[in-house]
Amino acid sequence: MVNLPAEPRVRRCNCSICTMKGVVMLDVLRSALNITHGESALTLYTFGTGEAKHRFCAKCGIHPFHQTRSDPDRWGINVACIDGMTIYDFSEVPVFDGRNHPVDTGKSVVLGTMRYERFVD
Repeated sequence: MVNLPAEPRVRRCNCSICTMKGVVMLDVLRSALNITHGESALTLYTFGTGEAKHRFCAKCGIHPFHQTRSDPDRWGINVACIDGMTIYDFSEVPVFDGRNHPVDTGKSVVLGTMRYERFVD
């Protein structure tokens, strides 16, 4: 269960793992996420500096959330894993430069925007 902020902040990232996962992440405080069941099915994956803690379902392989490297007090939650929410709920999603990570460079850079435009009602 996640307590959603009044104005959800979503993003994509171009780092190696995020590029391959292709997910839209919703950033929330760690205290906003409460795992009510299935925690035993989660497995941990880290790479590089080991600071980001990526959780995957050991049964189906889905990536539901990760502890962010830039702010360890926050989770990046896969929007597609939130009941009642899809990536298509957001007409624009900023894409951050994770290859040149803010922790390493001292600055957060938005490289562009991923857009979704609905053609049919």
